[in-house]
Order: sequence, then C-alpha cells, then structure tokens
Amino acid sequence: MSSATEAATTRYIDAIGSGIATALEQDDAAVLIGIDVGAGGGIFTVTRGLHERFGSERVIDAPISEMGYVGAAVGAAMTGLKPIVEIMFMDFVGVCLDPIMNQAAKLRYMTAGALRIPIVFRTQTGAGRSAGAQHSQSLEAMLAHIPGLKVVMPATVTDARDLLLAAVADPNPVVYVENRRLYGMKGALGDDPLPLGRARVARGGDDVTVVTWGQMVRESLKAAESCAASIEVIDLRSLVPLDIETVLASVRRTGRLLVVHEAVEAFGAGGEIAARVGRELFDELRAPVRRLGAPSVPMPFSPALERSLMPAASAIARAAEELVEEG
Repeated sequence: MSSATEAATTRYIDAIGSGIATALEQDDAAVLIGIDVGAGGGIFTVTRGLHERFGSERVIDAPISEMGYVGAAVGAAMTGLKPIVEIMFMDFVGVCLDPIMNQAAKLRYMTAGALRIPIVFRTQTGAGRSAGAQHSQSLEAMLAHIPGLKVVMPATVTDARDLLLAAVADPNPVVYVENRRLYGMKGALGDDPLPLGRARVARGGDDVTVVTWGQMVRESLKAAESCAASIEVIDLRSLVPLDIETVLASVRRTGRLLVVHEAVEAFGAGGEIAARVGRELFDELRAPVRRLGAPSVPMPFSPALERSLMPAASAIARAAEELVEEG
C-alpha cells in the first residue's frame, strides 16, 4: 500500500495513538498514565504498542483508582513532567474531580505563575453504544465551566492527532475529549494543523449556521446533504478557548444559528454560545437562536430508546429548515 493510500485510510483511533507516540518520542518529559494503557494497549486499543516501544517508566499502568493516579499525575506535572492521563470514561471524571478542578486548574494562578501544570486529561465520551447511564454522558460543558482548564473535542482524523499534540505542548491543563463512535472513522492526515482554539468551517452554506463539535460534526454534515436549507457547518474543535469570532462571522452572513451538541440541551455549552451571539448580533438575526441536544434524562441502555434521545442528521436538517421558515 502506498503512503498516500495509507494517509487517506488512517482511523481516528490510530491518529490518537500516533499523536501520543509522537509526543512521547519528541519530549522525554511526556509520560502516559492510565488503567490498562500499558501492555494491554487500552480497553479501546488506543495505546496498543506504546508500552513495548517506550517501556514501563513512560507508559504507566495505574491501579483502578482514578483519584489516586490523576492526583499523582498532577503532582508529576508540578515537577516538570508532561503527563497524558487517560480517564477511561468521561463519566469517571466525577471520581477524580478534585485534582482536576481544584489543583490542576488553579495552581498556576495561585502561585502567580511559579508553577505550570502541563497535563492532558484524555477521556472519551458519548452515547450510541448501549453503555448505560453511567458510561454515556457528555460532560464537556461542566469542565468548560471551570476556569483554568482548556477543553478540546476533535471531530476529524487530523484533529485527533494534531489537537493531542497541541494539548501536550500547552503549558496549561487541557481536557482532550474523544468520542468513541468516531474511533473507526477513516480519513486523511493533514499537514497544516490549525492551532488549538481555532474553529474550522467544515462546510460552507448560506441559510443557516450550524455550530457543533465532536460526533455531531459528522451528523451535521450528513444533515447538510439532505436539508432543503443551505447549511454552513462550524466545527468548534475546542470549547475553551472558544473561537466566537468565526461563529459570529458566519452568523452575520446567514442570519440564523443552530447549536447542536450530543450533551443534554439544558444548561449546556449551546446556551453560552447562543447568549454570546444574541448579545453581539441581536439586530442581525433573522430568527431566534435555536439549540438541539439531548433531553434531560439519564441515557438508557435500550438501543431503541438511546437512539430516540440523541440528535441525528434528520433532526438537525428539520431544525435548520424550521429556522428558515421562521424568518
């Protein structure tokens, strides 16, 4: 197989692994810590082969104690290491929130910059795999609400690698959120990475701006193929920093905004984006800003019930068309 063909068929999951490997190769201070990330290659096989390549001192299997190893990783970052910490499911952030929220996010400020905390919290999110209420949550808005944390959510193969590398290089704590429904997605690896904090126009359009991130980028692009309205899809790539300028430029042109996220709609990141756009472009909007997310219920195990709660391409297209009908 030619290198060009290989590049075009790289999987999202392999791009993450490639990013971790590159980070470990380029910087001796980088280490990987997590449950089963070593010889087992991770429960989703993201880290397969890294233990054999870099050894047990840099690819560290941790006990099943998120509070213990996440806290230890924050301490390691304080001493100059650059830990990449895997929290197996985003839901488990609740087990180890204190070292993330009260230590990693605050120490640089509390020491007037004397300490830097160059740490990456890798975790995966999302429903659609019948994993039940405790393994299917999208909690990015909760983490984005914490001052001192950056939050990135790659939606493409290229960003899976490039945002990982950018997160490791950042002197601040970064939460790197994968969506496991994207793991098998294939695509080409680009060679001109966007910086962390810059949104991407995934598809141009004239009638409605759809702002989204993660797995919902793929659903929004599907919606654009069948929608009667012309949809412009903005892939935010990160919630913190939030590239509101790219969003405003698009909405100024279309006059309509639909924010789509897999997370529960109430009190989600969509509300923050809607408020900022409403404040800046109130007189230029042709219709009220609309949000589309999951209802405020625990995600069920039943595949049929689970599908009914998640925003899908058909619902996104319908919401966009209704926005055009409104004005």
